[in-house]
Amino acid sequence: MIKVLVADKFEKVGLDGLRELNCNVQYSPDLSAADLPVTIRDFDPKILIVRSKKVNAAALEAGPGLSLVIRAGAGIDNIDVAVASKHGVFVSNCPGKNSIAVAELVLGLILTADRRIADQVGDLRRGTWNKSEYSKARGLHGRTLGIVGLGQIGREIARRAQSFGLRVVAWSRQLTIEDATRLAIGYCQSPLEVAQQSDIVSINVAGTPETRHLVNREFLDAMRPGAYLINTSRGTVVDEAALADAIKAKGIRAGLDVYEQEPAGGGGEFHPAIADLPGVFGTHHVGASTEQAQVAIAHEVIRIVQEFQATGGVPNCVNRLAKSAATHVLNVRHRNRPGVLAHVFTVLSEAQINVEEVENIIYHGAETSLARIHLSAGPGVDIMNAMHLVHTGNPHILTAEVRPID
Repeated sequence: MIKVLVADKFEKVGLDGLRELNCNVQYSPDLSAADLPVTIRDFDPKILIVRSKKVNAAALEAGPGLSLVIRAGAGIDNIDVAVASKHGVFVSNCPGKNSIAVAELVLGLILTADRRIADQVGDLRRGTWNKSEYSKARGLHGRTLGIVGLGQIGREIARRAQSFGLRVVAWSRQLTIEDATRLAIGYCQSPLEVAQQSDIVSINVAGTPETRHLVNREFLDAMRPGAYLINTSRGTVVDEAALADAIKAKGIRAGLDVYEQEPAGGGGEFHPAIADLPGVFGTHHVGASTEQAQVAIAHEVIRIVQEFQATGGVPNCVNRLAKSAATHVLNVRHRNRPGVLAHVFTVLSEAQINVEEVENIIYHGAETSLARIHLSAGPGVDIMNAMHLVHTGNPHILTAEVRPID
């Protein structure tokens, strides 16, 4: 029975599904990040499931049985992926399952920025009637929305924006002119070009070291006076000090769901300076927090656990090496018998050649197999001859050939 620690709030359908897979589930939604290593050490789960909980080196090193961390969401910036990889722990996530939820909030923030809905509600609750002030909305139809990061979330935003009559332009590392044409959006060569062309800019990139302060002074200087900036990605992507200056100098309005310094938990004191500025409309990092999104994520988590349980495979794995250090591939056609590959690996080990990847294909009838072995170096003639020796009295190697990897 696989032990699963769920260390954040998680839908009941997800917990029930895990138990139906015969998992031993410990549900600790109120566990603090500081207490996580102790709980992992005591429970020793094979699988850890989190949403926003920080999973640091201490947590990843606490349980010898920990093999898989699943982020019940899209981003993985709360997990120390480098440490997980060092200790042979898979990290997986649930991309695309919250795309619609985030896109809906983006459109809500755009409308809020244009109609100043939050300010109007505040005045109404204070007993102030100010129709003359709030009758100055610009309107969205015919305006240009620029999207920085056209992944699944960005594409959902584009679809909804187009239904409002907005012209859409976008930049993304993977976006091609052909893709943009097919999606009926304008192609931009850089984030700065998006800033220059747009009345509204939506930021939808992952929070990584490369995207830290992507929205900086240069980006904000490129934006049009009075433009709207919407950020539902990660707080680190926007330089809040630069944004504050742009709000004051250029009348930029901002719809923010994320911030540079957010509280760790679900509640508490939080008073960022940016929130005090006129024209800033904020929500509480709730872009993915709809029932629909969380149920979809729960089902995806169940699928990941089921696959891992059945085959050892990890859907949506984010820390599998894209390309190994192998320089040569050894193709060994052999009898499908015990000990054959063990003999090959022994010969390679004695030659100090590391095996980077292995694929063993069984032919129909299960009499023979083809092993494709990716190696750190090319074996010489002596090593190849050693592989052809009869092992345990059986002719085991039919053919063996090595070639360099292009």
